[in-house]
Amino acid sequence: MPRVVPSQVVELIDRLFPWAKTQLQGNRIILQRRNALQLAAFIHLVEQIPNELIVLDGNSYAEFVGSIEAIRFAIRVWETPNQYTETYSIYDIEGFRPLSPVTLIYQALVKCPDEFPTTGTAELSFIPDNDLRESLRRDINAVNNALSNGEWKAATVLAGSVTEALLLWALQRNTSQVPATVSKLGMKVDPDLEKWSLHSYIEVAAELGMIKSDTATQCRLAKDFRNLIHPGRALRLGQVCNRGTALSAVAAVEHVIQDLTP
Repeated sequence: MPRVVPSQVVELIDRLFPWAKTQLQGNRIILQRRNALQLAAFIHLVEQIPNELIVLDGNSYAEFVGSIEAIRFAIRVWETPNQYTETYSIYDIEGFRPLSPVTLIYQALVKCPDEFPTTGTAELSFIPDNDLRESLRRDINAVNNALSNGEWKAATVLAGSVTEALLLWALQRNTSQVPATVSKLGMKVDPDLEKWSLHSYIEVAAELGMIKSDTATQCRLAKDFRNLIHPGRALRLGQVCNRGTALSAVAAVEHVIQDLTP
């Protein structure tokens, strides 16, 4: 069975109920028996989203679950012939924001990631910014998955990107020391750290003692392998991404994490 992720259900809701994206509170939209098949289709997909991808705060989660149950109940009513079958409708849920349950589910799912770090992915607890930390953890998880699947180029390149992001974060936390170090190393770089290359991040971080010499050596290897993404360079050097380049790039990530962890 294909893996279902939040963005897929969001796309389906956009197609079946395009008003969900823009509905305003108090703008009542009534769902009736004629909508039963559409509602059943997207609720079936919602139920297939892995639990670890439903990342919501308490209020959003309550609205999400309550809306699913409201739609399930309506479908059961519409499936049972009685005097209420044709006239029963839903438009909002008492106690929640005055929006269609479809809209509440839509708004919940757009907040949810399509990927989530598996157990064992580095915690990166030293990064206080939750969004950045979780973004990097998802990237590390993707690196590990690519490595497991034998996708050597993807693992090599993405691991290099993670290393770059970690070193950039570390340097941005110590900007007062950067200019003097750059001058000492005789480097010519843009004042904006975000415009630096991985090479510059490695050399300055190593000089400042943020990463150990062995880590810097491993990062330099990862930098060289990451550059193989450029066809011309790979052709000139006669090199390709393989299991060795992937493992070296992943090792650089692990070394940097170890050095940055207090």
